[in-house]
Amino acid sequence: MTEFDENNKTVNNAGRGLLIFAALIVILAGLKSAQTIVVPMLLAVFIATIAASPLFWCKSKGLSNGLALTSVVLGIFLALGLIAALLTQSTSDFSAKLPFYQERLSNLQNDALVLLQSWDIPLNPALLADAFPLGSLLTLAGSALRSLGSVLSNGFLIILTVIFILAEAASFYPKLRAVLNNPDRDLAHFGRITGTMNRYIAIKTSVSVLTGLLVTTFLWILNVDFPVLWGLVALLLNFIPTIGSIIAGVPPVLLALVQLGPTEALLVVAGFFAVNTIVGNVLEPRYMGQGLGLSALVVFLSLIFWGWLLGPVGMLLSVPLTMSAKIALEASPSTLWLARLLAPAQELADQASNEKTLAQEESRTAEEQAT
Repeated sequence: MTEFDENNKTVNNAGRGLLIFAALIVILAGLKSAQTIVVPMLLAVFIATIAASPLFWCKSKGLSNGLALTSVVLGIFLALGLIAALLTQSTSDFSAKLPFYQERLSNLQNDALVLLQSWDIPLNPALLADAFPLGSLLTLAGSALRSLGSVLSNGFLIILTVIFILAEAASFYPKLRAVLNNPDRDLAHFGRITGTMNRYIAIKTSVSVLTGLLVTTFLWILNVDFPVLWGLVALLLNFIPTIGSIIAGVPPVLLALVQLGPTEALLVVAGFFAVNTIVGNVLEPRYMGQGLGLSALVVFLSLIFWGWLLGPVGMLLSVPLTMSAKIALEASPSTLWLARLLAPAQELADQASNEKTLAQEESRTAEEQAT
C-alpha cells in the first residue's frame, strides 16, 4: 500500500468518525426534543418487561393468551392507579403545607444562628441561608414529586403501549429471526439483553418494594407526616443507583426536623441508614450475584447522562439502558472496545483469565494431536 493510499484511508476513517459523531449528536438532540413522547414509551417498555414474567407464568398455568393478558393488564391498571392517586393526593397536601414547613425551617435556622452567636461564633445570616438552603430543598422535593406525578398521569398512553407490547411479545423472536442476516448469533445477544434486563428488574423491583415498606413502617412509627408517600418515593428512587437512596432520605429528615424536632430527625437518619445498609449492602448484592457488569464510574456518569437526556425517568432507567447498550456493543468486534471500557476491572480480569485458560487448553490439545 502506497503512502497516498494510507493517507486516504486515514482521512476516510476520520471522516467516518466525524459522521458517526454528528449523527449521534442529531439523535440525542432529537430524543431530548421529543422527551414528552420518548419518556412514556421507555416507561411502557420498562413496565412491559416487568409484566412479561407474570404473563408467561399465567400462560404456563394453562390460561389463554387473552385471559392472561387481561389479568396482567388489570393488575398494572390497579398498581399504576394507586400510585398515581397517592402521588397526586399526597403531593397536593404536601404543597399546601410547604409554606408552613419553610417557615419552621427558617425559624430553626435563626435559632441555630443565635445559638452560634452566643458561643462567639459570628456568622452572616445570608451566608448561612446560601450554604444551607433547606427551604429550597423542600421546594425542590415538591417540584420533583409533581414532575413524577405528571408522568404517571399520562397513564392511558403508557398502559395502551404496554398492552400492545405484551400482546406482541410471543411474536418478537419469530419476527427478528425472519429479518436478521445472522439470526442465531444476533438472537443470542437479544436473549442476553432481555435475560439480563428481566433479572435486574425483578431483583431491583423486589428489593425496592422491601425498601419502601420498611421506610413507610419506621416513618409511621415515628409519626412523620406522609409516611406512605416517602415510602413510595424511596421505592422509586431505589432504582436510581448511588444517590437515589440519599435523595429519598432528605425530605423525610427535613420534615421530621420541622415537625418533631432534632431527636426524631436523627432517628429518621438512623432508620434510612439501617434500611439501606441491610437491603442495599447485604440482601441486594447476595441476589444480584456478579453485579451489573458496569464500573462504578460508568454507573454514576450514566445516571447524569440519562437524567439530563430524559429527566427523572431517565435516572430511574439509567442502569437498564446502559446495560443494554453495553451488551449491544459487545455484539460487534468494532465496538467491543467500548463495551470493555464500560465494564468493571474485575470483569476484564476474569475475561483475560478465561481467554488465557482457553488458549492453554487449545495449545495442549494441538500438542496432543501432533504427537
